Amino acid sequence: MLLIRVTELFFRFVEFLIIIRVFMTWIPGTIYSPVYRFIYRVTEPILEPFRRLTFRFFPPAGGVYLDFSPFIALFFLDMIQRLITSLMIQMIY
Repeated sequence: MLLIRVTELFFRFVEFLIIIRVFMTWIPGTIYSPVYRFIYRVTEPILEPFRRLTFRFFPPAGGVYLDFSPFIALFFLDMIQRLITSLMIQMIY
């Protein structure tokens, strides 16, 4: 059960970092913060594949682009976390 809890906490931590990154991009000057650079290094490998996917299907229109990759990544992280947790529960019982 401890392993399941640690897995859930890990996924929640990554999801929290993605949400913090989204909010930090709305505040001018935060991209120069060491905290933002840490969050960027942790979350960019997760967000980048989803960003490429959204660019392919939703190209920038008129120079404006809304980045939906954090929302898609959060959805997939939640699904992966649920799958891993259920597999771990099945292995235990």
